Amino acid sequence: MQFRSRQRREEPEINLIPLIDVLLVILIFLMITTTYSRYTELQIQLPTADAERAQQRPQEIVVSVSSRGVYSVNKHVMEQKDVTSLADQLRAAAGPATNGQPPVVIVNADAQASHQAVINVMEAARLAGLSRLTFATQSAQPR
Repeated sequence: MQFRSRQRREEPEINLIPLIDVLLVILIFLMITTTYSRYTELQIQLPTADAERAQQRPQEIVVSVSSRGVYSVNKHVMEQKDVTSLADQLRAAAGPATNGQPPVVIVNADAQASHQAVINVMEAARLAGLSRLTFATQSAQPR
């Protein structure tokens, strides 16, 4: 007596439809919650090359300070060391503004010059009405 039927049982299958549904919901959730960052563009005006026009440089006034505190304006050594005479000398060297630009005062001080001597040059430039000031530097030479 056989109680079992001779039919073969079917093998169980994995149903993929619910898996696909869950993956689609996750995909939609990720697409909605993702933030897209926008990169702002910088507005840059690039210079154009103009070979015919020479570059205009502003007038330069070179003030040198020696280690002993002696000033020279455009290679003319000054006898006085006070700020007012230095300001007068800077005004005379500046003259009328060229191309509408005020001249640039270049301070070239010796390494052994006192700080007060350099501050005096800065104060004289302020008294002379020269607001464009820069310092000449020299890199250390390799030993």
